[in-house]
Amino acid sequence: MKHSVLFFGLALLVSLSSCIPHKDLVYLQNKDKALDTLVNVNEVQKPYRIQIGDILNIRIKSLDQKKNTIYNPAGDENLNANSEERAYFDGFTVDLHGNIRIPVLGEINVLGYTTEEIRTMLKKKLLDEEFTEAAYLFVTVKLAGLRFVATGEVGNPGSVTLFQDRVNIFEAIANSGEIAQTGNRKEVMVIRQYPQGQKIHKLDLTDVDVMKSPYYYIQHNDMIYVKPLKQKTWGTGVTGRETFTTLVTILGFVTTTILLIDRL
Repeated sequence: MKHSVLFFGLALLVSLSSCIPHKDLVYLQNKDKALDTLVNVNEVQKPYRIQIGDILNIRIKSLDQKKNTIYNPAGDENLNANSEERAYFDGFTVDLHGNIRIPVLGEINVLGYTTEEIRTMLKKKLLDEEFTEAAYLFVTVKLAGLRFVATGEVGNPGSVTLFQDRVNIFEAIANSGEIAQTGNRKEVMVIRQYPQGQKIHKLDLTDVDVMKSPYYYIQHNDMIYVKPLKQKTWGTGVTGRETFTTLVTILGFVTTTILLIDRL
């Protein structure tokens, strides 16, 4: 009888601790407010500043067609916007000194600048040296795709490139195959590069206030790491059914062992 009570208590304890709670799986929970309360979300995003190794897509247009061809790649009108290879070969890569090399203009330092600042700088330089106001110069500067790496408890770990100006953490995860049931949504790590090194920022995706975080929008070259929950390490199951099946198996084995011992 004592053995039965002991096993029942042990089984109850394991079952309560091994199943993944529903609250750990639901995104954007309104934890501090009533369910029908309107949440005022202010998006926070700092402009991305160019780093070494980035690739810039620069296009220069004007009424002077001959000069346009000097700066833009051949066959620009047939550019496949979804081709990473084309962006790599036709783009301007930031070298170890923070410079890009542009025909005629030569080397220009862009390290630490935003794409808008680079666009303004290039337009001014082109108007001063190559074009006149009558040419109606038009310059665009964009990153050649927003690239990030997702690893850990996601469906498709690896490198992803999205051709968008802004990507939030949920879009990034959705494009990486979503977080597995055994992934820790409360401590998603965003590893971000800075001039002085890398920093780790943690996001709680189960809290609606994550949308107010300055790291809600990912940046180029971010790495997203989703840690596993303890339930995965224990191996007792992530759902009630899996846990029950595991416990029945364990209790059956223990009971059989005790019966055999008692007969000896």
